[in-house]
Amino acid sequence: MRRVARELKAGTMSLYYYVRTKDDLMAVMDDALMGEALLPSLPKDWKRALLEIAKRTHAVFLRHPWALASMLKAPPGINAMRHMEQCLEALAETSMTKGQKITLLTTVDDFVFGHALREAANDADIDFEFAAAQLATGAFPRTIEMFGAGRVNADKHRFELGLRALLDRGDPS
Repeated sequence: MRRVARELKAGTMSLYYYVRTKDDLMAVMDDALMGEALLPSLPKDWKRALLEIAKRTHAVFLRHPWALASMLKAPPGINAMRHMEQCLEALAETSMTKGQKITLLTTVDDFVFGHALREAANDADIDFEFAAAQLATGAFPRTIEMFGAGRVNADKHRFELGLRALLDRGDPS
């Protein structure tokens, strides 16, 4: 709370007029981020709509990686509800059942969150000496085949490519 007050150039105690606890503050911040994820208007095609929603949500999490963990505990606010409504609106004219819709939406969310977590991860956490020693044992021939010559860079568009593949699989037609 002190840090937020300092950033806002306000007194710490004055924040308590608006939020009671740090958890309340995180919930308000998370809901503000969900507001950033909302599209001003939805494309008519459901796949395009979900693709745009997911890309925008992903971009929010890349700008604010701290939110990936905090949102796990935050109760959904009005913007999270608007986000869900927007996603359901995108699927409204499909022939999907309610079960298919929620399965697709939660899978897309899992993909968005997982990809953003991976992007936020730091290679500095990799113990390259340990990895090299394990590869030297010969117990990981496929890994050596893949990475023996050094780092392999994935397609820079892998988020969108993966998301498109997921949406194509989610199509019941």
